[in-house]
Amino acid sequence: MEAIYAAAIVLAFIALGELVSIWSKARVPSLLVAMLGIFIFAKIGVVPETVIDDSLLLQAYSFLVAPLLFHMGSLIPLRVMLKQWRSVIIAVSGMLVAVLLILAVVAPLFGFETFVAGSGPLAGGIVATSLTTEGLTAHGAASSIIVLPALVLMLQSLPSMPLTNYFLRRYAKKLRDSGELQELARAHKEEEEEEEAAKKKKLVNLPDFLVDNQLFMLFLILVGGSAATLLAVPTHIPSSILALILGILATAVGLSPDKAMERSNSFGIAMAGVIAIVMAPLVTASVQDVINAFVPTITILIVGGAGIVLGGFVATKLLRWKSGLGVSVALTAMYGFPADYLLTNEVARSIARDDDEKEALLNVMLPPMLVGGFTSVSAGSVVIASVLVSML
Repeated sequence: MEAIYAAAIVLAFIALGELVSIWSKARVPSLLVAMLGIFIFAKIGVVPETVIDDSLLLQAYSFLVAPLLFHMGSLIPLRVMLKQWRSVIIAVSGMLVAVLLILAVVAPLFGFETFVAGSGPLAGGIVATSLTTEGLTAHGAASSIIVLPALVLMLQSLPSMPLTNYFLRRYAKKLRDSGELQELARAHKEEEEEEEAAKKKKLVNLPDFLVDNQLFMLFLILVGGSAATLLAVPTHIPSSILALILGILATAVGLSPDKAMERSNSFGIAMAGVIAIVMAPLVTASVQDVINAFVPTITILIVGGAGIVLGGFVATKLLRWKSGLGVSVALTAMYGFPADYLLTNEVARSIARDDDEKEALLNVMLPPMLVGGFTSVSAGSVVIASVLVSML
């Protein structure tokens, strides 16, 4: 099949998933729709099983994955992460307890490869899943194992989003009725003013004409990805982890603006490549492979989900934070952005009695939720997936 036709077909399923997710306010995951749709159409013969390979999106992934991770490091300023240190600790605690529980329960039942296949995707999102899928494929794992990360990714948000809604609503109601809300909102505004002042104190300030130049931004992220790939050889640290670290550091000192890849207008094609590499095993897998992977997938979701809630709850109590917010922050590992943003907005809108209360609730809840999602989905899960894959 011609590459242009194949790419259009793959993007059609991805676009359909996005539309359903928007329509359902993220209650139906876009990746569930996209991957389930292309799997069904491939099995009934409407879409050829070679459609992913023919689309050349895997080639786009191969050279854009390191720049994408560099970009992910630029999403949340280091100063914000340090301010929200409790959210970082809670998110990390949830991930670590989940991985340990999966190791203790899933590895003895289904094997070490199954543990590796499920841990990274459960603790994060699409990029961790793509790294895990790529590693399992290179290792020569069985088809029923290679398809497992995609299944975990497809299903993980179904139990976690209603749970988050429940815990976040409880927290928002208590906050609204206790009288703490306005005080916390004022403190948040003061922090925002400090952050704006800090932006002007970076070591390097790129001129606006470079920041606004798409080709220069593309060059910048490719340099970041290349540096990570180059340093991976002597340091023996996975290039994915190095790219993430370089992105955080480059943004902190001013060598890179925030959201660098989006400024280069290359983010869309990079994400299409990431989704394609996750879709690929599902398209070529047999129905029997998916059936064989179903029980391990459900086990990973139950055990891992319980680990995230337990780890987040314990860390929240130790930090003397409110458990409703803490557990919600931990659960962002199972869906990430934009679901964390949409869920927080929905809760704020439904609990607030007026626009001022809604804004105050968002000021209090949104920063920790976004930082929690970044810590787990964008950063922590990449580290977990990279380390575990290297142990195969």
